[in-house]
Amino acid sequence: MAKRTDAQRLELLQGTLDMLILRTLQWGPQHGHGIGQAIRAQSDDLLRVETGSLYPALHRLVKRGWLKWEWDVSEANQRAKYYRLTAAGKAQLSRERDRWSQLVDAIGRIMNPAPATKE
Repeated sequence: MAKRTDAQRLELLQGTLDMLILRTLQWGPQHGHGIGQAIRAQSDDLLRVETGSLYPALHRLVKRGWLKWEWDVSEANQRAKYYRLTAAGKAQLSRERDRWSQLVDAIGRIMNPAPATKE
């Protein structure tokens, strides 16, 4: 896959970052940098989450009770804060997925309207 330029990367829709973080942590506990890397890798380098967006989002999700964290040692043998989903976070991810499906359907209807039928 060719490397994308900043201009080719997509800006995240407001509110989708929380959903992407929750989804990423559904695969298992991860430290902040790893979450950003996973989102980038899973999107084939199309989505890049900047530190200035990622860490405030993680703090917000912890405050809402959707994530918990604990100190552990990273692959690089560094002390790192590892985040994991709570039961409330799993329930929120389910709600976010439903809302996302509705949004995609609504945008699809606007972008690709059904042909008008003759009465």
